[in-house]
Amino acid sequence: MAAVGFCGDWFIFTCDTKLVAVHSKQSREPFVFDCSAAEKRPKNPKDENNSDGGSEETGSDKVLAFTVSPSGKLLALTDDNKRLFLLHCEPSWRCISTRFVVRRCTSLRFSQAEDQLLAADKSGDVYSFSVVEPQKEGELKMGHLSMLLAVTMSPDDRFIITADRDEKIRVSHLRSPYNIQSFCLGHTQFVSALLVPPGHPHWLLSGSGDGTLKLWEFESGRKLQSCDLTEPEETPSTEADEQKKPSVCRISSSPDARYVAVQCERVSTLHFFTLDQKAEEKLVPHSRLLLPHCPLDVTFDPEGRLWALMDSRDSPLQIYSHRGDSWECDADSPELRRVTEALKPHGETLEASSKSSSRFEHLYKVTFDNVTAYLQKKQQRLEEQQLKRTKTPTANGNKKAKRERSEAASQSST
Repeated sequence: MAAVGFCGDWFIFTCDTKLVAVHSKQSREPFVFDCSAAEKRPKNPKDENNSDGGSEETGSDKVLAFTVSPSGKLLALTDDNKRLFLLHCEPSWRCISTRFVVRRCTSLRFSQAEDQLLAADKSGDVYSFSVVEPQKEGELKMGHLSMLLAVTMSPDDRFIITADRDEKIRVSHLRSPYNIQSFCLGHTQFVSALLVPPGHPHWLLSGSGDGTLKLWEFESGRKLQSCDLTEPEETPSTEADEQKKPSVCRISSSPDARYVAVQCERVSTLHFFTLDQKAEEKLVPHSRLLLPHCPLDVTFDPEGRLWALMDSRDSPLQIYSHRGDSWECDADSPELRRVTEALKPHGETLEASSKSSSRFEHLYKVTFDNVTAYLQKKQQRLEEQQLKRTKTPTANGNKKAKRERSEAASQSST
C-alpha cells in the first residue's frame, strides 16, 4: 500500500517494504528505512521443540501503516511482520525501538502529548505503547467485536475514537476505555477514515464504504451532516454494484483548517470542503479537482499545498495550490522536482504497489435474498398440492359413474 505524509518538512513516502523520507526544502540525503532489513522477531524455543512441527507465522515485511507525531519529530511505522518501529526525525533520522504486536495493525496514532502511541489491529483491539519508555511492551486498552480500520484521538487526549468494519464509531475515555462516552451510528458500510479537524476539537469527520462523508459532534454521538460523494456517472449498473459505492480512503485537512480534502478509492476526483461553525450547513462543499490519474494517496504540506501521489509512471507526484476559487498544479515547483528525483529509484516498487488489489474490496457486506427464493418454492409447492386436490375428486367421480353404469347394466340384463 502506497501512502504519503509530512514529518515537518520531510516528505514521507511508503511503498512495499520501504519508507522513504525526502527533505522538501533542503538538498539533504534521503532517508530510507527498509523493513526487510530490520530486526526480526526472536525465535521461540517452544516452537522449535514443537512435536507437531509448527513454526511461527511470518509476514511479507510490507508497510501497513504509519503516523507522524503532532510536533513532527517522531514517526511510527508498522509492517506485515507484526513489528512496530519508532523513529526519530530531527536532528537526524534514527530508529529508537523495534517492538512486536500481537496482530497486524491497521492504524496508528500518537497522543497530543506524544507520550503514547495507539495501535489498532485486525482483531479489533487497541494497544497503547509508551513513547517515553520505547522498549516497553504494549498495553491492551480496549477492543471491538469487529476488525478496526481507523483510530484517532481528541485534541485534549481525553477520548479514543475507533471505527470498525461493522459501521460503528465508538468514543471511549482514554484513562478508562471501558467507559464508553458515545457511539456515532449512521453509516451503512465499514468506516474507513476518521479525522478530528484542526480548530474544531468537538467535531469528527468520518468516511465509509457507503460513499458518504459524515460530520459528528462526537461527545454526544450526534450526526450534524452527511454528504454523498458518489458521482452521477458512477451510478451502479447492477443491484450487486449498488452495495459497493466508492469507499473513502483518506480525509486530510490543511494545517490552517481552511480546507478538507476527501479521497475515494479508485476515483480520480478529489472533493474539497470547508467547515463553518456558524452556518446551518456546517460542512460546505467547496470544489472538486479532477486529477489526470487515480490518486494512491494525498496529503497537505505545512504550507497548505496538496500533494497527490498518483498511479502514473511518468508523473507519479503532483502539487496543487489554491488560487482564487480553484486548485492549480505547481508543475515547476522546486520542491516537486527535488522529491520526484529522489523517488525515481523506487519507481518500480510504486508501480507494483499501484497494481495491488483494493484495500477495501473484501470488507463490503454482501446480502443474500434467501427469502424470495424460499417464498417462490413455497408458492410452487402450494400450487402443486392444489392441483393434486382438484384432480383427486374427478378421479373418484369417474370411478363412481363407472360403478353406477355397471350396476344399471347388470339390473337390465336380469
